[in-house]
Amino acid sequence: MRPSFDEMHAAGAVVREHYRGYDHWLAQQPRDAMRSRREEAEMIFRRVGITFAVYGAKDEDGSGTERLIPFDLIPRVIPAHEWSEMEKGLAQRVTALNRFIHDVYHEQEIIRAGLVPAEQIFKNAQFRPEMMGVDVPGGVYSHISGIDIVRAANPDGSGSYYVLEDNLRVPSGVSYMLENRKMMMRLFPELFSQHRVEPVAHYPDMLLETLRAVAPAAVNEPTVCVLTPGMYNSAYFEHAFLAQQMGVELVEGQDLFVKDNFVYMRTTQGPKRVDVIYRRVDDDFLDPLVFRPDSTLGCAGLLSVYRAGNVTLANAIGTGVADDKSIYPYVPKMVEFYLGEKPILHNVPTWLCREPDDLKYVLDHLGELVVKEVHGAGGYGMLVGPAATKQEIDDFRRALEAHPSGYIAQPTLALSTCPTFVDSGIAPRHIDLRPFVLSGKTVQMVPGGLTRVALKEGSLVVNSSQGGGTKDTWVLEA
Repeated sequence: MRPSFDEMHAAGAVVREHYRGYDHWLAQQPRDAMRSRREEAEMIFRRVGITFAVYGAKDEDGSGTERLIPFDLIPRVIPAHEWSEMEKGLAQRVTALNRFIHDVYHEQEIIRAGLVPAEQIFKNAQFRPEMMGVDVPGGVYSHISGIDIVRAANPDGSGSYYVLEDNLRVPSGVSYMLENRKMMMRLFPELFSQHRVEPVAHYPDMLLETLRAVAPAAVNEPTVCVLTPGMYNSAYFEHAFLAQQMGVELVEGQDLFVKDNFVYMRTTQGPKRVDVIYRRVDDDFLDPLVFRPDSTLGCAGLLSVYRAGNVTLANAIGTGVADDKSIYPYVPKMVEFYLGEKPILHNVPTWLCREPDDLKYVLDHLGELVVKEVHGAGGYGMLVGPAATKQEIDDFRRALEAHPSGYIAQPTLALSTCPTFVDSGIAPRHIDLRPFVLSGKTVQMVPGGLTRVALKEGSLVVNSSQGGGTKDTWVLEA
């Protein structure tokens, strides 16, 4: 495995140009001052309630665990020219993915062209036959996409960005991006007068504009709401935060009902028709008449209103067919097929274990690779070969042999590192980036995203559920 690309330092510990101003400021900060700022940030985050629930984890009294996502004081800085190229690549990729989802539920031209195997779609647990032939406003299925980007070192010492994963169902984390920026401006106001950092605070306005733009055609003043599974969901803070920031109602399934093929929400002034639902509830739980009959999180009859075009769901039902890890290797072909363009952002090389030759290679090199469940999320259900024990590798080998189509494998990328304030001082830690792409009448995004950081020394797993933290992401103005 090649050494990691260092975001701040080039060869010989030379500070990269876009970090020089920050590096000069950081060198003047006493360690104790930084430590007390970190404690202040933690106290404020706890007071505001910026926590997430960890499923399966229990406190001493047996209740579920609410954790603070650790916040790192040292920002990740991206120069304007790098962001500009990434932004173009993200818009291109999400446009192609939306075209693919429309094609899956309509003409299926990409299958007929032989570019994506039919069984990869029709046997996919996220494929929803109920969506066949359903037209959605503007042909947009994934209105809010969270695309995970990593950077790896090249032999010449430069670094290249790669897409690690497409999150097109109910991507989370944008509230942390916004709160991290607010925290940095509160703790270090002088830094923002010294650096020209692109703003991100307008994301809720942009989100609302996107949601209103995809309302049913006949609606002039659309009513938008955020549908949450409720306060016990791990991302409930974010659901409440975004509803409040957009100035729209936060509702649960029990607050909605269907009448005369329209959706209404119960309010203190009586029923109010809803036109756009930003849903943070998985497909399976949206409509007990169609999906899981035991679900109390959705609204009975919602799908029939949706199919009639009288309500917009963001993201659309069935988007998961395109963010499955077994579909990911085909995205570069989608870009060429639907847009007639070469991909700007590249995939990480990927072996599909459903292919006999790929499976043989993966089984022969398990100790070197990262192997992931195609439906896995949150850092669960994966093997990081170089960090695994012999027992873990043997267990994974058996799982792979029993169900090869359930896994993909990738080389162990040394994710780039960024200086991070840890207990022992400032040290490099591995990071990734999740920009949030909004698709409505146009494709747009705020400059930045959620930088996640693996706080454990040497760890490549950045997920908050696995002990990762977050950083503010600065895109510098051109």
